[in-house]
Amino acid sequence: MQQRRILVVEDEPDIAQLIALNLRDEDFDVTIAEDGHEGMRLACARPWDLVLLDLRLPGPDGLAICRALRADHNYVPILMLTSKSSELDRVLGLELGADDYVTKPFSVSELIARVKALFRRIDVVSRPAATRRETLSIGGIRIDASSREVRVGTDKVDLTAREFDLLLHFARHPGRVFSRAQLLDSVWGFGHEGYEHTVNSHINRLRGKIESDSTHPRYIVTVWGVGYKMEPSPGVASP
Repeated sequence: MQQRRILVVEDEPDIAQLIALNLRDEDFDVTIAEDGHEGMRLACARPWDLVLLDLRLPGPDGLAICRALRADHNYVPILMLTSKSSELDRVLGLELGADDYVTKPFSVSELIARVKALFRRIDVVSRPAATRRETLSIGGIRIDASSREVRVGTDKVDLTAREFDLLLHFARHPGRVFSRAQLLDSVWGFGHEGYEHTVNSHINRLRGKIESDSTHPRYIVTVWGVGYKMEPSPGVASP
């Protein structure tokens, strides 16, 4: 199997080298960009399997790079590095299409676990392509798990890796109610204690792409006090 290529955009040399060293130990092909200008150029110049993106950078910051990738319909998985005091930046990053984030200071083992969990989720949902083509239909939504393609009616919808995994998880369990903690464990790969708002942000963005009126969703509905579920037979919009 070809090595997965990871771009690390980090302006602190010691942190960048530490991340790169540990990722290479896991047999990833790692390239480092030392500032926002180089990060923007490299991120947009070639395909990557993952972009690991610091938010605070000289030149274009991490949010600008994330925005540029998503505006170009580049749905490479993005994992952001941010400080614990930058709650607004983390939320903005998720709203712009980042798939996950790690707060500084972080343990290297946690970072590697997040990277592996992200790739593991992609591998799991793609695996049916080797045996049978898995397609799911809920109302007007059609999901092809092997090609990771989603259509609402006749329109193709571009989702980030995490948004796709979240939608597929719901579609595989229509009618079942999941708490935020259960979704974090099942879709993100392991628990993120205290990060339940991450689920809310991703669901809001997902609704914005698959619902005709995201303020009154028909597909992914809120079960107040519990969590969320996929309506097995979407009908009239729910509040």
